[in-house]
Order: sequence, then structure tokens, then C-alpha cells
Amino acid sequence: MSEKNLNEKKLNELKEDHQKVAIPEELDQVVRKALQTGKQSRKNRQWLHRVSAVAAAIIIFVGGINISPTMASVLAEVPGMKNLVQVLTFRDYQFDDGLHQANIEVPVITGLEESGLGDALNQKYLEENQALYEQFMINVKEMEALGEGHLGVDSGYMIKTDNERLLSIGRYVVEMVGSSSTVIKYDTIDKVEQVLITLPSLFKDDQYVAVISDYIVAQMNQAMDKDPNMMYWIEREGQEEDLYFEPFQQISPAQSFFINPDYKLVISFDKYEVGPGVMGIQEFVIPTEVIADLLVSNEYIRP
Repeated sequence: MSEKNLNEKKLNELKEDHQKVAIPEELDQVVRKALQTGKQSRKNRQWLHRVSAVAAAIIIFVGGINISPTMASVLAEVPGMKNLVQVLTFRDYQFDDGLHQANIEVPVITGLEESGLGDALNQKYLEENQALYEQFMINVKEMEALGEGHLGVDSGYMIKTDNERLLSIGRYVVEMVGSSSTVIKYDTIDKVEQVLITLPSLFKDDQYVAVISDYIVAQMNQAMDKDPNMMYWIEREGQEEDLYFEPFQQISPAQSFFINPDYKLVISFDKYEVGPGVMGIQEFVIPTEVIADLLVSNEYIRP
């Protein structure tokens, strides 16, 4: 049997097993829009028919990922699927009793099986989210025993960058007990070399800590000078001593970061980390010229 016929047979088997999986309206609209645009040429129409077939395969995969983990490796053998399937929802924990709500999505990364990085990250994601849900249920029972009110947790993921070289995925946790807190952890991956990029690995030595920190503090001062409603927890000249916050001094080697689609370094701070809650998550894009002399190379961070 030829490779083409073998691939078609595998897809047909998957379709038969998952005929009841509904195609999300959002993806259906995307495919329809793409097909309309493709009327410009026969070549585009042929390409878009292939996209539609791949999209259908993706839907089958999403619907069956909890049922058959081996489906990922099967689809990886189909031309085009290995590059298109990157991050999917593996499991979704849901709870709602009227007073307490939980929505916890667990991502899974495919296409990194060769190095084992994907397996390691997926295991970490699953364990962390299982622990989050278990702790939520413990907290619910404690609050019920005390007769206290609302409790909520919302956890999911976002893709900041996904190109031929890099994948930056952010996993967030929003916890609500009276007020809310938000924490985001990022993983940035070199998809070609299949390695996890850390902040220290980008630089020759630890001088970057002071250089980046000084730049961020300068940006915070500039923002507060421009807008009196802006407030960062930093020391300012002529400022009276404030006992309500610990002033930001510098980032740490474990600081949350990602690399954006323009190959620029972005430093991220959680809610309440460098300012009051109303400021929310804070992100600072670091101009490459500020750190150019400190970089190991321009492979990931570019001018």
C-alpha cells in the first residue's frame, strides 16, 4: 500500500471512530472564509481543500484526545499535521455549585516527542492542574464548613508566539476570593532544536539582570510622569516612605518572560507583583539594542 493510501486509510479510520464529534462553529467559519478567499485561483482552491481536510483531522484529534492518546502519534505521520498541531486542550476540569466555580484547562503540546521535551512539559502541566483542582475542592469543603461565600478559580492557556522556530505558551491561574489574583507562567520553546529556552540561557552572564531592571524602572517612572493614574511600586525621588508595598528592585533569573513574534524579549509581572491590583498583568518589551551586547546570539532575540 502506498504512503498516500496508508495516510488516507488512517484518517478514514479516525473519522469512523469519531463521527459524532461536532466541529466548532469558530473553526467552521474560518474554513469557509478561507475557501471564499481561495476563489482567486485554482491553485489556492486546491490548497484550501487540503486545509479543510487537515482542519477536519484536527477536530477529530481534539474530540478524541482524552479517549486515545496514541492518536497524536498517528496524526503526526500525516503530511502537514506535525507542524499544524501544536497546543490543544487535553483535559478540562469543571465545577459549579452556585457559590464555587472552577474552570481548569490542561494544555498538551504535540510535535516534541523526539526529544522528550513534550512529554516532560505535558506531565508538568497535568500534575500542576490536578493539584490546583484538588486544592480547590479542599478549599470548597473548608468554606462550606465555615459557612463562607464565593470561591472561584479559572485556569487556562494562551499562545503568545507560534512560528516556524518558536512557541511561547502562557498558562494563567485566576483565583477569586473576594478580590482576584492572577499568575502567569510562560514556557518558550525552540521547536527546531526541541529545547526549552530559559532567561539566563539567552545571555553571556548575569549582567542582564541589572540592565533589564534599570530599563524597566525607567519605563515605570516615565509612565507615572505621563499619567498620574499609573502607579508602580518603585522608589521615586522625593517620595515619602510608603509601608504598604515592597519596592521593585530587579528581576530574577526565574522572572516570567516570553519572546514575541517580532523576536523581542518581553518581561512579564503578575498582578500585584509591581503595582496595585488595578494595574493587572504588566508586560515590558525590552528593545534589543538595550541588551544586544549581553546576548549569546541573535538566534532568538533579534534587532
